[in-house]
Amino acid sequence: MAELNTIRSTSGVSAAQIDEGLRSHMNKVYGTMSVGMLITALAAWAISGLSITATPTEYQIGADRYLTQLGYTLYVSPLKWVLMFAPLAFIFFGWGTLMRRGSAATVQLGFFAFAAVIGISMGTVFMIYTPYSIAQTFLVTAIAFAGLSLWGYTTKKNLSGMGTFLMMGVIGLIIAMVINIFLQSPAMMFAISALGILIFAGLTAYYTQDIKNTYVAHAAHGDQDWLDKAAYDGALSLYISFLNMFQFLLMFMGQQE
Repeated sequence: MAELNTIRSTSGVSAAQIDEGLRSHMNKVYGTMSVGMLITALAAWAISGLSITATPTEYQIGADRYLTQLGYTLYVSPLKWVLMFAPLAFIFFGWGTLMRRGSAATVQLGFFAFAAVIGISMGTVFMIYTPYSIAQTFLVTAIAFAGLSLWGYTTKKNLSGMGTFLMMGVIGLIIAMVINIFLQSPAMMFAISALGILIFAGLTAYYTQDIKNTYVAHAAHGDQDWLDKAAYDGALSLYISFLNMFQFLLMFMGQQE
């Protein structure tokens, strides 16, 4: 915090201006993230409705539940691998380029398009779990997310070291999940889910603090080009944390159809 006060005092921007801008920036981050979550939920719900039917087909997934041709194409055919790994490829290889070269409007569009693709890939959630358990898990995730994000915003503790450790954990988690695609081990999936909840809970606090601190640093130097796009970058980070917490919690709390 002392470092932030130093930045404020040595810049041409007053502390009051930075504080006011920070509040507006965080509201934009949370607002953009919320719109992204809504897009994801609507896309998942809509695509699930188009992917299952009570009319018998050759792709039965439960009592009086069958996959349509669209459902088979998205979730059974080789296209499922594209849906699974395309978001990861976008995050690791596409988002940084978009942030550097794209306009604020382009970055915003990229985030919302990403949220829609995630929704399509999550259509199986509405096929597998009951609506009540989905809503219940979402509520628990939202409460936990709000508390963790608030702590990350208000704590005086520097969380940068924790963030580095947690990002290493994410890489290990991804590797373990890819391995378990082939092993199909329930015990390994249980361990992955438990670790995933803890890792993304920690990242929620870390990302919130990082968004706050990074904004103050850039605002003090008047980096307007970055400021115009930064809220979407922050929204993506928190969106990913929320979504992963929800998915891992659903593995524990979700009731299947």
